[in-house]
Amino acid sequence: MKLGIMQPYFLPYIGYFQLMNTVDKYVIYDNIEYTKKGWINRNRILRNGSDVLITIPLEKDSDYLDVRERYVSKNFDRKKLINQIREAYRKAPFFDTVMPLLENIINKEEDNLAHYIFYSIEQIKTYLQIETELIVSSTIDMDHTLKGQDKVIALCKELKADCYYNSIGGQSLYSKEDFARENIELSFLSSNTIEYKQFGENFVPWLSIVDVMMFNSVEDIKTMLENYQLI
Repeated sequence: MKLGIMQPYFLPYIGYFQLMNTVDKYVIYDNIEYTKKGWINRNRILRNGSDVLITIPLEKDSDYLDVRERYVSKNFDRKKLINQIREAYRKAPFFDTVMPLLENIINKEEDNLAHYIFYSIEQIKTYLQIETELIVSSTIDMDHTLKGQDKVIALCKELKADCYYNSIGGQSLYSKEDFARENIELSFLSSNTIEYKQFGENFVPWLSIVDVMMFNSVEDIKTMLENYQLI
């Protein structure tokens, strides 16, 4: 069984869904410390030919809380975020199909950050016809005091995975030899260059999956999901 594990990211880039599509089970790592200026509650979209940030504002709280312990700000202006995306992509070829999905995601009445993002991931997974099972890490019966590689190996064992796939950015964090000693094959997924027609001549890469969906059909995106290398 092939397993992938990633933090909950808001409307993440296509590589997130490539990894999801490649494995049998995908763990959303909600009981991990929230990191500022990462991609948990923000991402990038295209506006006037450049990338701009979109963000879910959070309630002020300790910097040491886990993602599942953080909450969406009561002042989160969902309508404003929807309008930002609508104005950016209203002339995109798949706007009429994708915008209702995004409105549903953004308007979700949920204050818990992890639950809010999980819902968005689940909805996009369905839209992209990805059949991988999603599992929330905090629901798994195991020793959650473990850290780093030890916790990932424990998750693999608990879920009976014999293959663990991680994004290429984890090469410095995990050892193939250590995983092999536990009878787990470790591979890293590296996305190949993906380009498609946006509004302008200069392509802006690795934006939110929103950008990919606005300019491409589901069938074309499914082809993009296979455009990677395993190392």
